[in-house]
Amino acid sequence: MSIKNKDIIPDEQIHLLDELQSLLEKQIELAYQGNSACERIEVLGKQADYLVEKIAKSSILERPEFESQRKKLKKSYEDLCLAVTVQKADTTEKLSQVHRGRKIVETYRGNN
Repeated sequence: MSIKNKDIIPDEQIHLLDELQSLLEKQIELAYQGNSACERIEVLGKQADYLVEKIAKSSILERPEFESQRKKLKKSYEDLCLAVTVQKADTTEKLSQVHRGRKIVETYRGNN
């Protein structure tokens, strides 16, 4: 017996939303840990993509009873975007420092 995406049972719907929320929260936490967590963030992102696709196909979040979960997921996604942006800015600054350091070393070598 096959189950169509729109026929996902309510408990499974709640489980999908809870699981997606959990993945977003883990990604946010990892994003603030720095570059060492990038690979783990990507793995969690792929898992989240799968859940998002399944949730979107089932139209769970369009239903009024899931309004609070939709808002919570949206807020978590915005927080994740912010965390990734902060990490990107930090990485860009560090890369800029490395480039300046290399130029200084090259200038020093050229003067000797």
